[in-house]
Amino acid sequence: MADITASMVKELREKTDAPMMECKKALTEAAGDMTKAEEILRVKLGNKASKAATRIAAEGVVAIHIAGDGKLGSIFEINSETDFVAKNDEFLALAAGCARLVAEKNPADVAALSALPMSEGTVESTRTALVGKIGENMSIRRFVRVEAKGKLASYIHGGSKIGVLVDVVGGDEQLAKDLAMHIAASKPKSLDSSGVSADLLDTERRIAIEKAREAGKPEAMLEKIAEGTVQKYLKDVTLLGQVFVKAEDGKQTIEQLLKAKGASVASFALFIVGEGIEKKVNDFAAEVAAQAAAAAGNK
Repeated sequence: MADITASMVKELREKTDAPMMECKKALTEAAGDMTKAEEILRVKLGNKASKAATRIAAEGVVAIHIAGDGKLGSIFEINSETDFVAKNDEFLALAAGCARLVAEKNPADVAALSALPMSEGTVESTRTALVGKIGENMSIRRFVRVEAKGKLASYIHGGSKIGVLVDVVGGDEQLAKDLAMHIAASKPKSLDSSGVSADLLDTERRIAIEKAREAGKPEAMLEKIAEGTVQKYLKDVTLLGQVFVKAEDGKQTIEQLLKAKGASVASFALFIVGEGIEKKVNDFAAEVAAQAAAAAGNK
């Protein structure tokens, strides 16, 4: 039997928002397997068990650069330790400069971007100098460069915390703007079902079967129920399957909207600052208690 530690329970609780005792039970049932325990909680508690995993856990900004003709562009993320630094003019200038370099120079990766000339040195020397000046670490995280098949549109939301770059073929400027805003609001994982990993679909199918089984559904119906759940999931997470946020009837999908406008989406990139990064959360009360205990021990 796996040894379930307090730190494991704490980690699962932070990821799922589930009650502590439920986390401990799930970890015990899963023999300490964190991924399996999260699945068990989703079966028992529904989507509540995954909401905490979507919380943004780092500061920084997203910057976008589009060339004048709308055929070439980039989206770029740089992280900082605090939101205060993310609003610093020099930090924002570094982000904008890097986004422009990505579009213009087409670096292969972050290391190649860091080596490119900037100001009187390189991107890396500029970053390092700013770290020294501000006294807070900052790191270049990721970027995507797009050579458009149609024309690029962009949208930045929430003080540069969410950025969208979308390649729209056909349609008009308003349609492109609406699509970029929709992506920022609805956060699709991919353009269509081909972009959703088989592992992710297998997980959804497995959870649906277990939930149906616990609800007492006949074994013969489980696969059909699971398939229905997977199809609904695909509509929720694929851009073409999602209902357009501005649909007047509340039913028109993005696929239907594009067809009506004689347009298509070649690709899109969605960056959410800090997505997937775990950020240390300081427990002030615990720190004070620890310091008081240490002080008492030194007497």
